[in-house]
Amino acid sequence: MTTGQHWTTPVTPDLLRGFVDVEVTARGLLPHRLTARARRQIPDDQLAMAEAQPSGVRLAFRTRATTIELDTLPTRRVYQGFPPPPDGVYDLLIDGRLTAQASVAGGNVRTVTNMLTQTSVLAEGSAGTARFADLPEGEKDVEIWLPHREMTELIALRTDAPVEQTPPNGRRTWLHHGSSISHGSNADHPTAIWPALAAAEGGVELVNLGFGGSALLDPFTARAMRDIPADLISVKIGINIVNSDVMRLRAFTPAVHGFLDTVREGHPTTPLLVVSAILCPVQEDTPGPLAPDFAGGTLRFKATGDPAERSAGRLTLNIIRDELARLVDQRSADDPNLHYLDGRDLYGEADYAELPLPDEVHPDPAGHRRIAENFARLAFGDGGPFATGTG
Repeated sequence: MTTGQHWTTPVTPDLLRGFVDVEVTARGLLPHRLTARARRQIPDDQLAMAEAQPSGVRLAFRTRATTIELDTLPTRRVYQGFPPPPDGVYDLLIDGRLTAQASVAGGNVRTVTNMLTQTSVLAEGSAGTARFADLPEGEKDVEIWLPHREMTELIALRTDAPVEQTPPNGRRTWLHHGSSISHGSNADHPTAIWPALAAAEGGVELVNLGFGGSALLDPFTARAMRDIPADLISVKIGINIVNSDVMRLRAFTPAVHGFLDTVREGHPTTPLLVVSAILCPVQEDTPGPLAPDFAGGTLRFKATGDPAERSAGRLTLNIIRDELARLVDQRSADDPNLHYLDGRDLYGEADYAELPLPDEVHPDPAGHRRIAENFARLAFGDGGPFATGTG
């Protein structure tokens, strides 16, 4: 901001929404989506990177400013042998409407050298600025949603008018946990991930614990969810369990019980929705692990397990859906606020025919919109577990 009067506002947790914890760094503030205790128990780089990518995290403030600048240090993840993804997008909303977008060039680059193990190397870079100019005059509520696929260290906020903390809006808080699809894989920008779209439709405040590749019923994630204030909770279970091939049916059932028991310790009567995986034809009846398939020069994924081993406890999406439905039905006798939603009601065979999964696992931007529309209708709509009056 080179001309005229301007204000520099410290970026503090009071300006943030959708985060779980913050880390004070040498440069500024790094939002996290798991607690410090949980982060100390993370066993791999995959989840360590995913939880520090601020999917659903945003700055929120009230101002009359027409120019806003946010200095950040991004850390991007790229895969060796593939072209780098486009720079992450910052969405600026005014009074709830997407009004402007920006990106920050440069930053750190973490190169994943092995897609299966997520081994990576870090090359350090410089900070940059997301700049929003020519914004409407007058007092307004502003949100800046951070890029959902890159770590974002917050350094400084500058405006041409003072900034005030946004007063409470009275909305309910929706805490959601899921896989890379909930994290936002293949969505174009942060407010276009399906949980953000569904939250906007439902009129709720989102806390998104969608972690790419890492919805694995980890006990530390359950403990974090137990301790996060929430009016509505959903847990999307299935795809990562199958495509990582981390457990068999014998371990899966008590792991789900344990996860739900832990969440219920902190939220004994909160509406809790268990959601199974959306349709994923390569894993419906074929066990994992999932492997990259570069046939034809395009990255796709394929299941490598043997369907004949299902009788020995190897998991597929259909097996998990059946078990989740049975388990929720059993538990709901003592827990009337526990509900189940078949993920194929969010994205099923008709949706796949119309909007196929580009890499056989993740939806495209139109797929995110379809999932959000269906979730909003089934969860937040009349008679849904998250309808107004619940929670």
